[in-house]
Amino acid sequence: MADRRRPPGTGLPTDAVPAQEGIPRIHPGGEGSFLDKIEATEELMEINMGPQHPSTHGVLRLVLTLDGERIRGCVPDIGYLHTGFEKSFESHTYQQCITLTDRMDYLAPPMNNLGFALATEKLLGIEIPPRGQYLRVIIAELSRIASHLIWLGTHALDLGATTVFMYCWRERDRILDIMEWISGVRMMTSFIRVGGVMADVPVEFEGMVREFIEDFPHRVDEYEGLLTSNPIWRQRTIGLGRIDAARALAYGCSGATLRGSGVPYDVRKAAPYSGYEQFDFEVPVGINGDVYDRYLVRVREMREACRIVEQAIDGLPGGAVNTSDRKVSLPPRSEIDTSMESLIHHFKLTTEGFRPEPGGCYVATESARGELGFFMTSDGGNRPYRCKVRAPSFSNLSALSEMVIGELLADAVAVVGSIDIILGDVDR
Repeated sequence: MADRRRPPGTGLPTDAVPAQEGIPRIHPGGEGSFLDKIEATEELMEINMGPQHPSTHGVLRLVLTLDGERIRGCVPDIGYLHTGFEKSFESHTYQQCITLTDRMDYLAPPMNNLGFALATEKLLGIEIPPRGQYLRVIIAELSRIASHLIWLGTHALDLGATTVFMYCWRERDRILDIMEWISGVRMMTSFIRVGGVMADVPVEFEGMVREFIEDFPHRVDEYEGLLTSNPIWRQRTIGLGRIDAARALAYGCSGATLRGSGVPYDVRKAAPYSGYEQFDFEVPVGINGDVYDRYLVRVREMREACRIVEQAIDGLPGGAVNTSDRKVSLPPRSEIDTSMESLIHHFKLTTEGFRPEPGGCYVATESARGELGFFMTSDGGNRPYRCKVRAPSFSNLSALSEMVIGELLADAVAVVGSIDIILGDVDR
């Protein structure tokens, strides 16, 4: 096998990986297809990878065409986890839909809550108080870290690095403890809701968050100490699954998959929401668009997310956490026992929901996997007339067909893991 390691002392990969076993190494995005430029020397073989392969991070089937051990074609076959989320939105009130969004990208549920809530709030024309916005940012960035920890741990485990998996799980568990403390639920919190958040956070919240963000950068140093300069890790990741910026954009890639190819696109910077324009953070980018660069981008994103959380907790304002707009917000619990109007208002909001004016909007957020967009249409009723989700995992997965061409079959596991797909995010 050709050496994929970077030249000593440069920290950068070679411009091209040498030809292997008579098959030229062609960079994805070049003119013509790989099948046009690689002549088969033997009969091709078609095999299934999945739909139950543990390294596909969900119920995914890959139909691979092989020339010996070399991948000549790849067709992702989705639909094994289809849940019908988008259709289910139409039969639930807006607030009820929050629990459905929890289960799309089930490794970062609050980020789905946030995207849906922002789209609905845009239809309603309401604003969230500063404290509510800051809490949303803190919860979203903690969720980003938790999601990247699962990705890093499982990705390393796929390639044989078991220690990193245990370390990442340790830190993620601390984040889930925070989620449980504020919502009573560790994963599907439904904490971010239309109009604000479920409730104000308990007094212990700030101390728990500060303790985590003070310790976490040192934990990331441990992960990098085990992987970043590890020669085995570098041989299994450098030069693999390359896709250039033009092809990544053509496929609609986003998140670390796009930024790993050198495109500094992040929705939090390009179209800030929830007060992200008030925070100082960098957008990490790669150079070569390979598995190793996508790893480096996500590791640095965890550090940047920690910076955002620190700024948000330091500047956390006081005041209300939910909008004061009566068409959305429930009356204070103390009023229900003494005011008939408040009791009726509470009953009607919880049973019938609210009714945005007819119209449509598109709102995008930066989820752990990339641009998560909600195209929401209202007909004036208490349920979405249509809610189309622009899921990042779907677009990123589509690029896999080019990323794996010319790679060895054993390396397909590394490429699939590097794009961090969640099948609940794909099959909606």
